[in-house]
Amino acid sequence: MADVYEYLRWRGDVPFFADPFGEVDAMILSMLAYTELDGIVKNDGVEKPLRDVRDEYFEVITPDEIRADRDFHPKSPLMLDGMLSGERFGNITLSYYDDETDGERDMQFCAVTYRLSDGSAFVAFRGTDSTLTGWREDFDLSFTGRTEGQKKAALYLDRAGRELGVPLRVGGHSKGGNLAVFASAFCSPDVRRQIMTVFSFDGPGFPRETIETEEYRAVVGKTVSLVPDTSLIGQLLSSEARREVVVSTAKGIGQHDAMTWSIDRNRFERTTLSAAGEMIGRAVGEWIEKIDYNTRKSLTDTLFTLFGSTGADTFTEIGKKKRKSAEAILAAAKKLPRDKQRELLRLVALLGQSGGAVATDYINRRIDKKKETD
Repeated sequence: MADVYEYLRWRGDVPFFADPFGEVDAMILSMLAYTELDGIVKNDGVEKPLRDVRDEYFEVITPDEIRADRDFHPKSPLMLDGMLSGERFGNITLSYYDDETDGERDMQFCAVTYRLSDGSAFVAFRGTDSTLTGWREDFDLSFTGRTEGQKKAALYLDRAGRELGVPLRVGGHSKGGNLAVFASAFCSPDVRRQIMTVFSFDGPGFPRETIETEEYRAVVGKTVSLVPDTSLIGQLLSSEARREVVVSTAKGIGQHDAMTWSIDRNRFERTTLSAAGEMIGRAVGEWIEKIDYNTRKSLTDTLFTLFGSTGADTFTEIGKKKRKSAEAILAAAKKLPRDKQRELLRLVALLGQSGGAVATDYINRRIDKKKETD
């Protein structure tokens, strides 16, 4: 089995007419969307060759600096040299780079469009970064019909699809997968007809009211959802898309990084959800079902008020000053109204009960199965 760098070495020189665009190619372009391209690629529709993008990007930061930076997530820029080594990706161009974070509207958004050598385009939406705003928007997905990022994603896809006028594929990792599906569903009907496939790489789902819309049902048949065997993010909320479980070389939450997924020739190695993955899915599902939308919103407001009390803009900053951040959060929690304090404790207890119930049920089922085989 191979990783993404081996895939680029072995198959990077295979053109799309010889081996059509597939799920691994979609992952590569989705993960590359995490690369900061401000000032390199613009949002004016002018297409920039990948080689020029690579050269200008590495004038600012070197590959060695990326490898050495423990906080640099993910390591997607390290794929650039491999992508340029062959015909498969070497001739692609980038355009419509749009990167905006708006704390007042709880929106962290980034997207980029790639023109491929097979005449199509791939629209990639970036997932969550380390900003509090980005994570706040993820929490908003559990109670908001449409987040600001989702609305912008649909407008972005409309513009890119209309101006390019070519067959489209759309994708994203983590929250980017959610944006890809939402934008494909709620863009204009004309652009929606241009879409061939939608890829969600361990992306969260949607509230039930979104799942039941005609727009969502119009694209769900074109959507492929890929998750690792111990998926957490990809099991949040609902999805009716075809879900494929893949092997990851990482453990636990580290599996969320799609660049750790194992590749077999031109596709990901398939598996089934691990015991931990099944437990996570059931526990999260049961926990969310016990909490109404208003309570979810109230909890989110409270949590991010506490995080904001640290004065940090990102979780990376909070992590670097763990003790100081913890003291600030505890001090802020003590100042909360008593009803908010009780709400936090009740929700933590609910999560514990859900997880405990699922774990107990799983153990009992394993015991029963063992008895049947004895």
